[in-house]
Amino acid sequence: MKNRLWTGAASLVLTATVAVTAGCGNKNDNGAAAATNASPEASKASASASAPASASSSPSAAPDGKVKKIVVGTGTQFPKVAFLDDKGKLTGFDVELVKKIDERLPGYEFELQTMDFSNLLLSLETKKIDFVAHEMEKNPEREQKYLFNKEPYAHWRNKIIVAKDNDSIKSLDDLAGKKVLTGATSAEAQILENYNRDHDKKINIVYQNGAANDTVSQVSTGRVDATIGADFTLSLIDPESKLKTVGDDLSEADILFVFRKNEPESQQLADDIDGAIKELKEDGTLGSLSKEWLGQDFTANLSK
Repeated sequence: MKNRLWTGAASLVLTATVAVTAGCGNKNDNGAAAATNASPEASKASASASAPASASSSPSAAPDGKVKKIVVGTGTQFPKVAFLDDKGKLTGFDVELVKKIDERLPGYEFELQTMDFSNLLLSLETKKIDFVAHEMEKNPEREQKYLFNKEPYAHWRNKIIVAKDNDSIKSLDDLAGKKVLTGATSAEAQILENYNRDHDKKINIVYQNGAANDTVSQVSTGRVDATIGADFTLSLIDPESKLKTVGDDLSEADILFVFRKNEPESQQLADDIDGAIKELKEDGTLGSLSKEWLGQDFTANLSK
């Protein structure tokens, strides 16, 4: 198995930098990416990383001992998806999936770099990272700017989330004039922004980059009226069941990795990752990871 360096900095998907350069190099080069604006949590995660081993000691190394280093952007504050455990280790569904894919692609070495969710796409555009792994939903707005791989690794449905005792909200129309919490650049924010574009009475969108427990606190105490989230996230962020989902699905979409558009190297990377994901689907690894981290198999309804 390839040894790799996992580095860290902070993030959130329900609401939502670090500079890194990626390139070709020998496996025994000690080329750790330089991190800026690192959070205390990230520093702890980075300190626990192990140094890379030589290519000759790795059974999965490329024949010439060289691999393409790929910097993968993710976060640390999305429970069960991309987070720091009680020992400061970066883990979760997306994190462990990236590691499984890396194991199957001997021509690459993946290095996880964490940052705020709102900085992930900007960091991709400015070539500080090579692709994003953070439960990214494919939607028309994102498709115009970014490349997505073709093999989805999860599927989700977005719904309105309110306090458990709130029975007055059932639809987006009920949110007009109310405060709704979301993360800048998120797919959920796009839903709210599209609604405001098409309606005279606007939703009061409250953007934040806070942690999941802050989202639960803000909604349950009435500081905001609602948030929007994927169907599987509520049990992950709200173990005490202070919140509930209401109304019809606002959207549903495949979850994919995000790459830079119109770059041959990015297209090749996306194609190679698709091959690894197909293998992980076929041998049951993908479904097992989803059950382990998300509580059930959210890969069952993937597009064919």
